[in-house]
Amino acid sequence: MRKVKDRVFIALLGTSVLLILAILVVLIANIAYHGARQVTWEFITQPPRDGLMAGGIFPAIVGTAALVILMSVVAVPLGVATAIYLHEYTPAEGLTLAWRRFKASKGRPGRGRLLARAASALLATVTRSAVANLAGVPSIVFGLFGLGFFIQFIGRNIDRVTQPPGEVLWGQGSLLWAACTLALLTLPTVIVATEEALRTVPQDLREASLALGATQWETIRRVVLPGSLSGILTGAILGISRGAGEVAPILFTGAAYYLPYLPTDVTDQFMHLGYHVLILSTQSPDVEATKPLLYGTVFVLLALTFLLNIAGVLIRTRTRSRGSR
Repeated sequence: MRKVKDRVFIALLGTSVLLILAILVVLIANIAYHGARQVTWEFITQPPRDGLMAGGIFPAIVGTAALVILMSVVAVPLGVATAIYLHEYTPAEGLTLAWRRFKASKGRPGRGRLLARAASALLATVTRSAVANLAGVPSIVFGLFGLGFFIQFIGRNIDRVTQPPGEVLWGQGSLLWAACTLALLTLPTVIVATEEALRTVPQDLREASLALGATQWETIRRVVLPGSLSGILTGAILGISRGAGEVAPILFTGAAYYLPYLPTDVTDQFMHLGYHVLILSTQSPDVEATKPLLYGTVFVLLALTFLLNIAGVLIRTRTRSRGSR
């Protein structure tokens, strides 16, 4: 009876996997078949024209690339630094045990150090809870947060200090605020991936480095980070590739319907491939006429996302091969 149940379970599991793969293959094949033939030199290098009914997607490509670069500059260092603090500097025993040790040390020397460890454990617990909650927040909520916090609060206050009365520069949608909003969206991915990469470094290497007289930061910089570099880079690129395809967070923070110029400053608005797909599919007066442009744009966006993921795999493979030498 147990063997029958196992076989049924394996059959259901295999069917589920095949079904998912079939859906993925059909989806990608459909986009590739209709979209690849639309990707020409003119389509890649020309701006849209005639009310988005003709032309190309060059401003959207440039805007997407600029957004991804700026988002990476914000998200990756912050996410890696947060993961290093959570894994390397917070007490390994956790909040409950750290607090019990502090309470048991009443009247003994070193009580201040135990209090600091308990406070650090509390901060780590709160941070991990915040990261877990951020990972489950819908992307549209990030867009509303970016509008309220980055644009209305930070941007408008900067304008009050730096701009003449009535002029708005920072208090409007821009490349900078869209990148900061997407950076918040990708932070949980970067933090979790970096922590997992740090866990792959054996604790014996840390203890050996400390025993030889290295400080904790020197141990992290010279032992831990080189040993976990492949995982950190892979997690960062996966987070960036996710952010590159998001549309909801940038709807309120900087994406434009159509711009006849390329963004030259972080305060400029920009076109985006994902937002361009949304506009072509919902706002066009003749959806059938814009289908070729729509398929071509989706194909370019998927190609960009796949290239980022492939880059992550290649970087991880190269760093692992170098580390094994």
